[in-house]
Amino acid sequence: MKKLLIALVTLLPSLAMAASGHGVHLESANVDLHDKASLERGVDLFQHYCSGCHSTQYQRYERVATDLGISNDDMRNKYMFTNAKIGDLMENAIPTADAAKWFGAAPPDLTLVARVRGADWVYSYLKGFYADESRPFGANNTVFPLVGMPHVLQDLQGLATPHYEKKVIDGVETVELVGLNPATGGKMSAEEYDQAVRDITGFLVYSAEPVQLEREALGWWVLGFLFIFFIIAYFLKKEYWKDVH
Repeated sequence: MKKLLIALVTLLPSLAMAASGHGVHLESANVDLHDKASLERGVDLFQHYCSGCHSTQYQRYERVATDLGISNDDMRNKYMFTNAKIGDLMENAIPTADAAKWFGAAPPDLTLVARVRGADWVYSYLKGFYADESRPFGANNTVFPLVGMPHVLQDLQGLATPHYEKKVIDGVETVELVGLNPATGGKMSAEEYDQAVRDITGFLVYSAEPVQLEREALGWWVLGFLFIFFIIAYFLKKEYWKDVH
């Protein structure tokens, strides 16, 4: 519980900054938690591109393997890059102090990010990087302006360039970012990258609430029970009150 509270506190400052960008358009992630193949691709991409800095320390390798239908051997050989055991939490190895020095702030744990911010936010954020030479890592983000994170998926997507327009507001001429030009230089097409980002987002949605599908399935059983109980209660009421009226 203590670690969980620490993770939420860590996310709050960046969440507040993101929330201040109320005019940002978010694309629909269209995540399907029943698509185990997509979730496994998400694990693969997350472990290769994200886990060097970010952890999902409230998830265990073994739980992920079980839920997604991955054998323990495949989990060890394909998605575990440290000496961790299959039952260990999915923590990263980067020292917090060094991470804060390199990026300005320690990269937050991402176990709950999809639950705190929403799947559409995560999906749009991963698609929102663009070239900006004024930033330390040469990239900015439309969803999270001035973010300290580099575009770690740049070799897959390439790098988009910003499209600005001049506008006059209250008599003052300003330059406003109105969109991004298509990314170039990546290994993937735009459609392939969209799917890759959807896969990562799906994994983070699953990580934020591993029992979501089980909870939803149980909900239908509960509703069915309540419906049947309502019918029984209705006829009992009629039986008990038939001599009163």
